Amino acid sequence: MSQLIAPSMLSADFGNLEKDIEMVNASKADLFHLDIMDGLFVPNISYGFPIVKAIASKAKKPLDAHLMIVDPDRYLDAFAQAGVTYLSVHYEACTHLHRTIQKIKSLGMKAGVALNPHTPVENLTDILLETDFILIMSVNPGFGGQSFIKNSYSKIKRLKQMIDERALDTLIEVDGGVNKENAPLLFESGADILVAGNAVFGAKEPILAIKELKKPL
Repeated sequence: MSQLIAPSMLSADFGNLEKDIEMVNASKADLFHLDIMDGLFVPNISYGFPIVKAIASKAKKPLDAHLMIVDPDRYLDAFAQAGVTYLSVHYEACTHLHRTIQKIKSLGMKAGVALNPHTPVENLTDILLETDFILIMSVNPGFGGQSFIKNSYSKIKRLKQMIDERALDTLIEVDGGVNKENAPLLFESGADILVAGNAVFGAKEPILAIKELKKPL
C-alpha cells in the first residue's frame, strides 16, 4: 500500500505562493494537488492555467489536477502542456467517460475518475480497468475546510475490494476533511493518496504536519 500525501494548493497563501511551493518541495509530500473549479459544476471558482503554470515552474514533485468542471474534454491538452502528471475528471461530468480517460492517457498523463459523495463506487465497474487512480470525495466538492463524511470509510473499503478482485494496480485517492486523526484509518481502509489542505497550510508547522500525515500504520 502506498502512503502518499498531496497538499492541496487551494489552501495555500496566494500572496506568498512561491514560499508555499518551496515548503511542499522541502517536505515529505509526494504530489501537488490542484483543485480546478469553474463555478458551474461546483459553486466556487478557484484558479486557471496561469496559476497552474506558475506552480509547475517551481514544483519539484508531480502535479495532480482535479477537474471540478463541466465538459473537461475541452482542456485536457492544455493541462498536459502545463505539466500535469495526474489528471482526474468527475464521473458525474463526463458523458463519454471511457473516451475521456483514453484521451488523458494518450496525452501521457495518469488518468483518474473522481466520485462525488453520493455516487456509488459500483458505478465504476465498467471503467475501473481503464483508470490509474480513483478520487473519492469525502466532502461535497467546491469548498475547503468542510467536515469529513464518515461513510467514506466503507466506500473506500468497497472500492479497494473491487480493485483487489480484479488484481489491478489502481490507486485510491481521498480528498476532503483529511487530518492527522483520520489519516491512519483512511490508509488502513485502502487509501493510497491523501489530499490535505487546511491540515497542512493551516498548521503552525506545515512540514511537520505533512510528516505526521505520512506516519506508517
